[in-house]
Amino acid sequence: MRVLLVEDDPQLGDGLTVGLRQAGFVVDWLRDGAAAAHALGVEEFDLLVLDLGLPRLAGMEVLKRLRGRGQALPTLILTARDATGDKVAGLDAGADDYLVKPVDLDELAARLRALARRSAGRAAPVLCHGDLVLDPAARCVTVAGVPVELAGREYAVLQVLLENAGRVLTRSQIEQSIYGWREEPDSNALEVHIHHLRKKFGAGLIRTLRGVGYTIAKV
Repeated sequence: MRVLLVEDDPQLGDGLTVGLRQAGFVVDWLRDGAAAAHALGVEEFDLLVLDLGLPRLAGMEVLKRLRGRGQALPTLILTARDATGDKVAGLDAGADDYLVKPVDLDELAARLRALARRSAGRAAPVLCHGDLVLDPAARCVTVAGVPVELAGREYAVLQVLLENAGRVLTRSQIEQSIYGWREEPDSNALEVHIHHLRKKFGAGLIRTLRGVGYTIAKV
């Protein structure tokens, strides 16, 4: 899952970026509201973590512009403002969750996973396809209860396809979800990951629609 983190504190932003990446998220980090508003208008993200006290454009204004464009991007406000009035204002402006600094990284990651589940209309915390189970919290995959070892990108590709089971995803959609701005994938990297996943889970799991993209059938 690709997260846009908007935080102007260098030390906190760096720590959150590292921690969320270790939890399995793809993180792009921006330090001011104007840059965030622009990025949200031209890029695709799965989640937004938004500070309120930002330079150039306040976080609340970023959120209002986002919702004003009709974008339903799941958004968690992460701020030092702990007054009830601030929380009410943030949630009423369109935030899906509100968390006060200092933050526990495990809690932040769990809240983001919950936001992603609700956004996708899923109640279960795990992704299932027959006897294949992917657990985002534990970052593990099992088949009939037996763990299957996956490289990081293989896991990310499998997760995004399972989250969108029944939909055909283009190469661009998959790559946007699993790579950040500073990561430039090789031209055939996605095909390599798909090939490895098919070797581990069988050729029938992931279908290729030539000239369109990839899909996992909904069960």
